Amino acid sequence: GVDISTHRSKPMKEFFETDFDYIITLCDNADRNCPVHMCNAIKIHRPFYDPYGLSGSRENVMSEFRKTRDEIRAFVESMPESLDILPDSSKEK
Repeated sequence: GVDISTHRSKPMKEFFETDFDYIITLCDNADRNCPVHMCNAIKIHRPFYDPYGLSGSRENVMSEFRKTRDEIRAFVESMPESLDILPDSSKEK
């Protein structure tokens, strides 16, 4: 029910002046290419299966996208608690 029609992918260069507390990557490509050195953020990587490019019936493809969506939702919903239990050394920037 959230309209994301005006959302877009943004290049990292748009954020070089932003000081983040956390950088959270959800795919291996982002993990490899995310320039954590741009700030003193704590980096958290949680790889999820990316169904992009999956072939098969529309129902099967949609099912895989929904599965990944639901896994990401559960991860995001658990984040406040997950961040609270990070070791103190991980919280130091």
